[in-house]
Amino acid sequence: MADSVFEFAVDLTADELRRRAEVLKALGPDWDPVAAIQGEQEAYDLLYSGLDAEQEAIYAQLVEAGVLPPREAGRDAA
Repeated sequence: MADSVFEFAVDLTADELRRRAEVLKALGPDWDPVAAIQGEQEAYDLLYSGLDAEQEAIYAQLVEAGVLPPREAGRDAA
């Protein structure tokens, strides 16, 4: 029996389009991406608000190390 080489290719374009359509369908017609991003920013601001001096120092170290993104100037919650 001779060795044969078979070329096998799968085009996932149609499946990716179907997957994206299903994600949007699951999110529903009332999903607002801008509001979702704003909500995430508000949650981030709240999470890092009211830190004491030691927590602020640790936060600064994590930002400097690139683990956390810096808070935008003027957006620090009290």
